Amino acid sequence: MSMDRTAIAANNDRMIASPDTLLSAAVTILVVLFYYFAGFSVSLMRGKHGIKAPATSGHPEFDRAFRVHMNTLEQMPIILPLLWLATLFFHAIGWLPAALGLVWIAGRIVYRMAYMANPGSRTAGFVITNIANVGLLVLVVIGIVDSWMAVSAV
Repeated sequence: MSMDRTAIAANNDRMIASPDTLLSAAVTILVVLFYYFAGFSVSLMRGKHGIKAPATSGHPEFDRAFRVHMNTLEQMPIILPLLWLATLFFHAIGWLPAALGLVWIAGRIVYRMAYMANPGSRTAGFVITNIANVGLLVLVVIGIVDSWMAVSAV
């Protein structure tokens, strides 16, 4: 009986460590690294402009870095569940959820660069970020509907 459990565990491990899940895991790490980078930028701006914690405003450059960091935090509860739900349920093009996760990161980079230069020019980054979010949402819906239909057919 323990051999059967070992075989089941081995199969489950392979399923979890598929190329698609590994890609999404790598993208998840990149999302977190970008968030840490944004937070580090806030720390640098605090030091550069002498803004002591817990202040959350003071110099325009600090304010912009702080908003990029907080806006990224606000976006993470959207991207991470969508990325993983799409990875788990959408199988037609297995790498597509991770690719959309990379688009999200690119959008955040564009957003940060634009916001730091001129807050009014952040629209392109916002749009890129939300294209990734909506794309992942569509994949999630397709994947869940496909799975629901497969389970219902049994």
